[in-house]
Amino acid sequence: MTEQDLMDPKRQPTLAGVERAAKKIAAILPPTPLLPLTVEGRTIWCKAECLQPIGAFKIRGAWHRLTDLTDEQRPRGVVAFSSGNHAQGVAWAARRLGIPAIIVMPEDAPRAKLDNTRALGAEVVTYDRMTGSREQLAADLAAKSGAVVVPSFDDPWIVEGQGSCGVEMREQMLALTGSIPDQVVVCCGGGGLSSGSTLANPDARIVVVEPEGWDDMKRSLEGGTIVPVGDNPPATECDALQTLRVAPITFDILKARNALGLAVTPDEVHHAMRVAFAQLHLVLEPGGAVALAAILAGKIPLTDHTAITLSGGNVDAQLYAKVITGG
Repeated sequence: MTEQDLMDPKRQPTLAGVERAAKKIAAILPPTPLLPLTVEGRTIWCKAECLQPIGAFKIRGAWHRLTDLTDEQRPRGVVAFSSGNHAQGVAWAARRLGIPAIIVMPEDAPRAKLDNTRALGAEVVTYDRMTGSREQLAADLAAKSGAVVVPSFDDPWIVEGQGSCGVEMREQMLALTGSIPDQVVVCCGGGGLSSGSTLANPDARIVVVEPEGWDDMKRSLEGGTIVPVGDNPPATECDALQTLRVAPITFDILKARNALGLAVTPDEVHHAMRVAFAQLHLVLEPGGAVALAAILAGKIPLTDHTAITLSGGNVDAQLYAKVITGG
């Protein structure tokens, strides 16, 4: 692939791109732990992305994207849209690289995510999640300054960057067990992490997990074509996974691999958060716990080498305390 090909925003993400992103991430961050957890007498391996500097895997795609900005693009900055984890990833990368960043975030995003994004030096512009278009608002803001829009999943750099998690997962499991993952279970919103992990693990069965009522990737995979979230979707604590419609770039990768989609209930998510706290000593946000929730609920047959993502830990203290205490 030529340098011109690498810089084409319309290109498709590739395994080579994922491996390139993994090298870039490895140069600045240590791998997150891959932790064993016993479930029904079998060991599953849990990739603790909640321990990233911003508390979520989104730092990966943001770093891969922003480090590929040209010298002409960097001074004009970037505009991103996110419920909070991608926001923090872009803000973190932008601050480290000295790039101006504006982040479009929903008004009802968790306070911790809003505060953390601002603390990282980004300008935050809020909107109404159910009535406003974050894509349009971001495009309008970018047009004023010539900034580059950095989507949360609909972008080849983002998919490849998130896929670096799958590269680490594969290498760590091989080192720990002598085998690569034969099943990868991934928390899914827009599908950046799941599609990137799919590219990174070409021999594994892929399972994506979403919260009930926001399981548009599941229904899209079942129907063979992209379908949006239905009208009046239910309230969910999984704010990181509230994607109204997935994108061809992620859907096509998952469809080509015959990925399975699953949905979990709020009670199943809460149970997973409590198990992660008690047995792994990790803080998970609801959206970061859905893959584990599906495992614990028995919705996925376990294999000898199942790996899962614990994708984020940015949760408001009050909500977390309520969940952990069973309130």
